[in-house]
Amino acid sequence: MLSAGCGIPTESDVRVDGKAGTATEAGSVNGRRSEPPSRTASGSDNEAFVRNFLSAAAGEPDRAYERVTQFLAPEHKSRLQVKKGSEVALTVVRLRESVFTLNSDSTTTVKIAVQQIGVLRTNGTLAPPVATETEYEFRLRSAALSGTDSDERAGLYVLDPPNVLLLSDVALQQYYQDESIYFWSSDRTRLVPDQRYLPLAVPDERRVNEVVKWLVGGPSEWLRQGVVGLPDGTELINNATGANGRWEVNLDMSGDDQNRVDQLITQLAWSLGDLPGELELKIRNNSQPVQNLNDRRIAEPLYPVTEGPQRFGVYEGAIRPLDFVGELSGQVPLAGGVNRNVVSAGLARAANNRILAAMVVTGGKDRQRLAVGAGAAPVELVNRSTTEYASISRPVWLRTVDSRSAQGLVVADGRLYRFDEAARMFEVPLNLPSAGVTAVAAALDGQRVALIAEGRLYVAAVNLDGAGSSVSIGPPRALVTSLTGLTAVDWIGEDRLVVAGSAGQPAIYEISVDGAVETPLRTDVGAKVTHLAAYPTNRSVRVPSGAYMYEANKVAYRSSPFERIEPDRVRDIVAPPAGVRPSNPSAPFFLY
Repeated sequence: MLSAGCGIPTESDVRVDGKAGTATEAGSVNGRRSEPPSRTASGSDNEAFVRNFLSAAAGEPDRAYERVTQFLAPEHKSRLQVKKGSEVALTVVRLRESVFTLNSDSTTTVKIAVQQIGVLRTNGTLAPPVATETEYEFRLRSAALSGTDSDERAGLYVLDPPNVLLLSDVALQQYYQDESIYFWSSDRTRLVPDQRYLPLAVPDERRVNEVVKWLVGGPSEWLRQGVVGLPDGTELINNATGANGRWEVNLDMSGDDQNRVDQLITQLAWSLGDLPGELELKIRNNSQPVQNLNDRRIAEPLYPVTEGPQRFGVYEGAIRPLDFVGELSGQVPLAGGVNRNVVSAGLARAANNRILAAMVVTGGKDRQRLAVGAGAAPVELVNRSTTEYASISRPVWLRTVDSRSAQGLVVADGRLYRFDEAARMFEVPLNLPSAGVTAVAAALDGQRVALIAEGRLYVAAVNLDGAGSSVSIGPPRALVTSLTGLTAVDWIGEDRLVVAGSAGQPAIYEISVDGAVETPLRTDVGAKVTHLAAYPTNRSVRVPSGAYMYEANKVAYRSSPFERIEPDRVRDIVAPPAGVRPSNPSAPFFLY
């Protein structure tokens, strides 16, 4: 088994994968400060002061303006229009460049070039950006007065401040804990994560209250078409309370459906992440049986993953296993008669030990078709689409937890299609500026997708009807990233995407589902990535993975460790005659 975080687990087991930790010192969580630095912490260092100024709004919303105005010169504080309550919003930006110009009056003009990322609301959501500014300008002056403190001790002040609360993406990561709360899917068969941000300054005893308020407030705007919130009119009666591992939540909620109440307890258990102890849920002051949070999470795992993943690729027109030391490797779950003329594929495990197989196969001259089959391994029969296309993307399955007929998504000639087990294809309307879709990826929960259209990245919610025979996609949300010309995407975690594009040269980044956090994974890819597949980390397996594979310039690679996938990694092939160069494996993917 490879090391955690980079290899693939050989088996799955439930674990509680909490993100937050216990405080390591006063004012810190997991070694991170819970409160941003004060105005004087940077002394007279202009660059450090600006970094701190772009952190000042971080923390509990009701004190955001108080923290920021401490950085403003007294005579300029009135230039920042103060808002209260739910109107408090932080403009989150990615800092690209800072230019400092010393003026004749001893002030310094600061110009910061930024990329707008989003708006952090009081409910912990990062909404799409509203501002369009790519640059902000303000001035700095010393806070020292004649005959008093030195410039160094007095620090600096901001003059002519922007009339918004600016927060850098770095500060967002430093002073907030990203949390996943969960809502039931539109068919109430599984939980779907919704990313929120909780200030590190919020103590544990109030964390339960904040999470419950988020759930009562409903899902993020972009997720609403694929999930259901709590019943209309649900309210929190007093504040959620707790101490010594016992938490009490009292809700005024309509309905007497005990199954819905039980689902709410599961929803709360997962939304509270790693929080240990017992939960007593009351509905209109009527207590439900006390639940152990860890026991509930173990009894009700999030995702239908029962076996560890296996790597496969395409070699000379057929799907073949890829063998790596320490990793689980299995047989191709297809009969030889249908494993032919394959360009790319998406395989998945479904309920009742069924294998779902969707393959792009060669058709007429320079044309492609979709071939789909389902059943016990090996799948012996596939259906083919009636229409051929010039180009078809790697197909993906929308995972379900029951035995209903499976549905998948694929891009063909720039348009998104739903397909069923009979390989029938139905175009899915998208509310996008252009129909030029090039890639689609489905999250492990089956209720969220990522799309690339015209080189831009989007996420959207999926709505399945009760029978699972119809699929609609909610309004896509555009994500901001510093990558350009995006070519491929997949889910590498429940709230993370792996994306290929250009950062001056071809590169692969990990990007959060709201676009706030991006981490370079490969910046020396060397050629445009034409194929990308990942095994997503999730909170219901023992060891996280985050492994991905990709193809660039007709050569396949894997991560963790990064290396080219050589022909000798392909199992069940015949070595070519002496002097003949073996083919390259292509279109690698995971079966799980």
